[in-house]
Amino acid sequence: MRTILVYAQLVRLPNTFTSLADIFLGAVATGLLLSHWHVLLCLLAASTLLYWSGMVWNDYFDLDQDRLERPGRPIASGRITLRVAFALGFALMLGGLAFAGLADFLVEAQRLRSLPIAAFLVVAIFLYDGVAKATWAGPVLMGGCRLLNVLLGLSIANVMPPFWGWLLAIIVGTYTAGVTWFARTEARLSSQSMLIAAAIVMLAALSLALTIPALALLETSRYAEPSWLFPYLLAGFGAYLGVAVLRAIRRPDPVRVQPVIKRAIFGLIVLDALMASAFAGSLGLLLVVLVIPGMILGRWLYST
Repeated sequence: MRTILVYAQLVRLPNTFTSLADIFLGAVATGLLLSHWHVLLCLLAASTLLYWSGMVWNDYFDLDQDRLERPGRPIASGRITLRVAFALGFALMLGGLAFAGLADFLVEAQRLRSLPIAAFLVVAIFLYDGVAKATWAGPVLMGGCRLLNVLLGLSIANVMPPFWGWLLAIIVGTYTAGVTWFARTEARLSSQSMLIAAAIVMLAALSLALTIPALALLETSRYAEPSWLFPYLLAGFGAYLGVAVLRAIRRPDPVRVQPVIKRAIFGLIVLDALMASAFAGSLGLLLVVLVIPGMILGRWLYST
């Protein structure tokens, strides 16, 4: 049991549900959630394995920093060796690519779309974890990983993503870039100006999301039924996140900053659910149930 717990900590198990929400968003937005359920299962598996691999490589490359700032983490504490972490990260990436390839095979036209996106995601993960995390490009690359994950969900359709599909991916990617920037110095005193800039990026993503219902009606009128609650729920979510953000900006120490990050990470599920409601009406809001297992697991496992 302890071994399972260690590996669950390594892959940030509570956060897995944020990755799944991106895939469900793509399936709901394209209207293929039920008819292509077998492809959806493959994409969910691919996204999960690739996300887990990213978490493993994150701790693998951060070993020296974690020994100083987060000595309790699995690799830094020695509970998982570097050799095992390397093998696990590599195996998870191969598994993610394999399931993406299977998703392509299962589509009637047998086109090659999910696998290339997964391959680009692998490259982005390595660039972020191994090269760019500590640079200005770090948040951009992390946002790129989320953008690609949404595109992976949209690849359930046998067509290239339309404009609204790219916009969904850009919104999630921009929001993630802001969250990543906000979390950059979470283990120590953060810069107020940096937190303000990161908050502006997150706000820009939420503001851009306001355009989704209109685009859903314009380009997908065949099945689009935007929920009338959308703008109010989006504003409520922004306020819920904004209160914690303002507290952290006023006193930018880890005690205030880290809870914001956890709230913002699980907020990805809320954001996906809200945008899904622009395509499937209030039923799209059911995606928010993915927050529940994440929050429950988050009581025992860290998310950041």
